[in-house]
Amino acid sequence: MDRTLDQTVALVTGASSGIGEASAVALAKAGAAVALVARREERLHSLAKRIEAGGGRALVIAADITAESQAREAVERTVTHFGRLDTLVNNAGVMLLGPISGAAVEDWRRMMELNVMALLHCTHAALPHLLKAAQQDPRRVADIVNISSVAGRLARMGNSVYSATKHAVGAFSESLRQELSARHVRVSLVEPGATVTELSSHNRPEIVKALMSRHGDIKRLEADEIADAVCYLVTRERHVAINEMLIRPTQQTT
Repeated sequence: MDRTLDQTVALVTGASSGIGEASAVALAKAGAAVALVARREERLHSLAKRIEAGGGRALVIAADITAESQAREAVERTVTHFGRLDTLVNNAGVMLLGPISGAAVEDWRRMMELNVMALLHCTHAALPHLLKAAQQDPRRVADIVNISSVAGRLARMGNSVYSATKHAVGAFSESLRQELSARHVRVSLVEPGATVTELSSHNRPEIVKALMSRHGDIKRLEADEIADAVCYLVTRERHVAINEMLIRPTQQTT
C-alpha cells in the first residue's frame, strides 16, 4: 500500500472490533501511527501487536469516551505520545433497536451518549491539534471521519432513536465541515449499509433475527471494505474533500 500517511497520526475510537479495528489496520498500513481507543483493553493490545508486527506504530488507550474527561485524556495521551494528531475517526457506536412503546429508556440513553456525545467529546478535544496539523508538513491537511449509517438518511420502524442519533451525526458533520473547510480540516461522513460487524449482536434475539431477514441472503459488506473507504477519504490531496460517502451492498435496496 502507498504510505501516503507517513509521519502522521490517527486516533480511532471503537477500535476493538469491526470497522474501527479494520480502519486502524488500514491507516497503519498507509503509514500513520495509530492510537487505538475502546473499552476492551485486551482486544486493543492484540490489535496493537498485529499493527506492530506489520511495521506500524500503535498506542493502546482503554477509555470510556462517553465520559468527557476520558475522551479528552485519550486525545492528550495520543498527542503526548506521538507528538501530533492529523486524523480522527469517530467510529464508536451502539445500535439498540425495537419499538418505541415499552422501550427501555436506558437503551436510548446509551445510544445518545456513545453515538452522539462521545463523538462530540472527542471532536472538541481533537480540534486544536487537528487545526495545528493542518498547517504543518508533511500533508498540511487534517481529517475528521464520522462513521454514521444508512439510518442517518432513512428512518425505519423500530430504529427510531438509533436513526435519530445518526441523523444528529450527519447534521453536526455538515455544520462542522462548513466551519473548518477554509482551514484545511476536512470533515467526512461515511454511511455504511448492511455490514458484517458486532453492531447487531447487542440486540435481543428476535431483533437480530429480524435484521438478518430484512436483507435476505444478500452479500453484506465487510468491515475492511468500509475501512478502505476511510483510507481513501483521508489520503486525498490537500485540495480534495469528499464530504459524504454512502456505501451499500450492491443488492441492498434501502
